[in-house]
Amino acid sequence: MNDSITLSDRAARRIAEILSKEADGAMLRIAVAGGGCSGFQYTFDIVSEREDDDLVLQKGGATVLIDSISQGYMPGAEIDFADELIGAAFRINNPVASASCGCGTSFAI
Repeated sequence: MNDSITLSDRAARRIAEILSKEADGAMLRIAVAGGGCSGFQYTFDIVSEREDDDLVLQKGGATVLIDSISQGYMPGAEIDFADELIGAAFRINNPVASASCGCGTSFAI
């Protein structure tokens, strides 16, 4: 549905590192759900199966799945990973988000 969602090199390296400790065939599923302090939130789960409508992003040994409904909330987004002094976390740089909270996993459109 939306192939303009991208995965940064930093995120791919970290996801590959996480998945290397899981069973063969493990993938990271990123989805958008209602909730969070801004109205929508990103969820991250390790799964072993993909759905027919999933967008599959593969880079550097990392496989990320995003369902078709979630893709509609994040067109043009970049999945990144930040390792800063105050902590390390995945960040979704979403151009359609009009606001986000300090935790980086909640956003509004």
